Amino acid sequence: MHPMLNIAIRAARQAGDIIIRSADSVDTLKITIKSPNDYATEIDQRAEEEIINTLLTAYPDHGVLAEESGSLNEDAEYIWIIDPLDGTTNFIHGFPHYAVSIALKKGDVIEQAVIYDPVRQDLFTATRGKGAMLNNRRIRVARQRKIEGAFLGTGFPFKNNKNIEPYLDIFRDIFSSTSGVRRAGAASLDLAYVAAGKLDGFFEIGLKPWDFAAGILLIQEAGGVVTDFSNNHDYFKTGNIICANPKMHAALLNKVEPHVDKVINS
Repeated sequence: MHPMLNIAIRAARQAGDIIIRSADSVDTLKITIKSPNDYATEIDQRAEEEIINTLLTAYPDHGVLAEESGSLNEDAEYIWIIDPLDGTTNFIHGFPHYAVSIALKKGDVIEQAVIYDPVRQDLFTATRGKGAMLNNRRIRVARQRKIEGAFLGTGFPFKNNKNIEPYLDIFRDIFSSTSGVRRAGAASLDLAYVAAGKLDGFFEIGLKPWDFAAGILLIQEAGGVVTDFSNNHDYFKTGNIICANPKMHAALLNKVEPHVDKVINS
């Protein structure tokens, strides 16, 4: 195992321990409203501090881009992209679907990825060029090639109400042919599920880098394709994501592209 991945796993598990220890006492936590429908708890902050301390103790010259703390040493060669608790709203309500997400970016390339589900103790990992794993078993994206009968994941554009109409148009064009579309509320886990073949594909508008950075590498290393809505790789700028195996990706893109001009990038 790559030493940088090993450190990221340690950090993710430590953060997961903090989260799980607090899961039964959410009603006593301090909750901050960052923006409409966007929350943070003291657990998000404590988990993030633990992750950053673990990573920078091992690699003090590295930089950080984290959901709660923002940027640190942003000109560094290596940048850790961190979401300490993806699915905070789920966590607050006792809905057991949330995760820790950590990615390592060198230049414009994601090199290492960890997504850890502390409820199920599922550990998704990837190193560029070495494949993707779930609990040390190799994973691959699903084989479903058509939207007809596909089982998909999505996320609502709740942080930008201006995109509700284009999102609903996209959803309407996709939904009727599928076997189901799920919105579980933790994009990092949704992407990990695409990598593991649990979802046939995923699409969302307006994600942040910490939502998807680790998931991108997992999917790529599991044989999948990740692009923005214009079939480019500008998702770090637009926040818009489509991912699946190559055939399913093309089918989803065909449904999404007619609506691209209506989407307001965040």
